[in-house]
Amino acid sequence: MTLHALFWAVVAGLYLLVFVVDMWFTTHRSTGIGTRSALRWTGLWVGLALVYGLAIYLYYPQNPGSQVHTASVVALKFLSGYLTEYSLSIDNLFVFIMIFSLMGVHEKNQPHLLKLGILLSIALRIAFIVVGMGLIERFHALIYLFGALLVWTAWKMAFTKPDEHIDPRSNVFHRLASHLFPVDPDPHASHFFRVIDGRLHITSVLLVFLVIGSTDVLFAVDSIPAIIGVIKEGTAGVLSLEEENFIAITSNVFAVMGLVSLFFALKGVMKLFRYLQHGVSFILLFIGAKMLLSAWPPASDLFQRYTWAPLAVIVTTLALAIALSVVLEEAEEQQELAESEEEG
Repeated sequence: MTLHALFWAVVAGLYLLVFVVDMWFTTHRSTGIGTRSALRWTGLWVGLALVYGLAIYLYYPQNPGSQVHTASVVALKFLSGYLTEYSLSIDNLFVFIMIFSLMGVHEKNQPHLLKLGILLSIALRIAFIVVGMGLIERFHALIYLFGALLVWTAWKMAFTKPDEHIDPRSNVFHRLASHLFPVDPDPHASHFFRVIDGRLHITSVLLVFLVIGSTDVLFAVDSIPAIIGVIKEGTAGVLSLEEENFIAITSNVFAVMGLVSLFFALKGVMKLFRYLQHGVSFILLFIGAKMLLSAWPPASDLFQRYTWAPLAVIVTTLALAIALSVVLEEAEEQQELAESEEEG
């Protein structure tokens, strides 16, 4: 087995391990999942991604004849892609939380729906990555279309609240399925189908999965141009298409690792991420602008010279968004405490 193949094998093995452990942790407990426990598991999965990035930097094979340190470029692109996709995944989980709340999904069914949604998300992202990378390799002008799409997505994300465009029952798949089949009246049924009085019924779980699945498609449309923008620009002639696909796929796989634990962690600390959406929108704007400016030699040369710059922008933006959320949350709590003391 080559070293490159070993990196692929490690990703596959780690994801399978994390997925099994994460699902066991969330489905085989006699008590509810606490925020602290979920955060500890989430921290473990994030740590695995960072260790994997370090392993890339230390052991990734050097391209023959290349004057650039291949491992450092791949490691930087992996971490930039991972943080971008992970931040998008957090924003997407907020939408899942709202869908579950609006559709009244019982807590016992949430881990199973998340599991299916995550598997579908991975399949869609890998398919979109392979197709997107291949298209840009043949038609480079598409990079500007993807850049414009990211700028538009950034604007939409910055000025639209998630709950303003979420209406599960208006989803086309939800309406079609409800029209074709009778719906099981039991809102807590755990299977997709159920036979009642000799007639096949669909359950609310299936309807929720249809909403999540169609939402996954929209998420993939937003996230794939982002990862392509992170990887493609600033590395012309440095990485092969195979290496670019490796970075895109592995960073996405690590970004969805442990999302079940992260889901339950976010339910308890949503207020601490109130400005994350704005941070993510700025990151998408930055990546989109970088893609659009790639035809301008000074900008292209700048990012080729400073390959670490995108990672620095992403880390700084996420840190500021979370710090601002925490500071304002503490200020609001102190204000509420002061007002309650005055009333008392």
